[in-house]
Amino acid sequence: MKLNPETLPNHIAIIMDGNGRWAKKRYLPRVAGHKKGVETIKEIVIRCNELKIKVLTIYAFSTENWGRPKEEVRYLMNLPKYFFDDYLPKLMENNIKVQTIGNVEQLPDHTKNMMREAIQKTKNNTGLILNISLNYGSHQEITQAVKQIAQKVKDNQLEIDSIDETLISQHLETANLGEYANPDLMIRTSGEQRLSNFLLWQLAYSEFCFCDKYWPDFTPDDLDLALEEYANRHRRYGKL
Repeated sequence: MKLNPETLPNHIAIIMDGNGRWAKKRYLPRVAGHKKGVETIKEIVIRCNELKIKVLTIYAFSTENWGRPKEEVRYLMNLPKYFFDDYLPKLMENNIKVQTIGNVEQLPDHTKNMMREAIQKTKNNTGLILNISLNYGSHQEITQAVKQIAQKVKDNQLEIDSIDETLISQHLETANLGEYANPDLMIRTSGEQRLSNFLLWQLAYSEFCFCDKYWPDFTPDDLDLALEEYANRHRRYGKL
């Protein structure tokens, strides 16, 4: 599909939902769905890079996901190694930069170390930013921002009257994305229509696209269809 570069979003956020249900439908263990979902990530990342999207944020592991069965959590913590061992050369070849949001320090050492290696090796790349949400929850992010701002007020480094939307944004984990911090388009797969504690502040004026396909079945063509739908919307930001 030929898309008009002028109508494309700068920042796409994706809630990659449906891995477990994809596996169950095929009488496979849930982890098989996660493994297939990683292959989908690879395809979507390359397509976004081809389209010169600036940022792709993917919801890989939420703060709530710790409540899943221990075996599944253990497998999810090994997925970064599975992903980057095979895919890091491709990221380098395509000039893609890896970043994270979320409390990575709470992850197992092998997961944390793999993420640090990927970030370090790609830090000078200037193409698509692959922003991976790991151990991320928006409530936690906003709470932490409020605490940081309150501490500055307490320490007389900040006046209460100087607190505005810009200041709050500067204390969120997406602050280092600069002008691209807020997604233009949020895609969620599997037919579910909720945000699940994902980028609640940043998605205030984003366009939403809900796809009935499970994440492992989502293709670059499906992404293009979502982008075509996005191009036909008129973003008013509360105005006329």
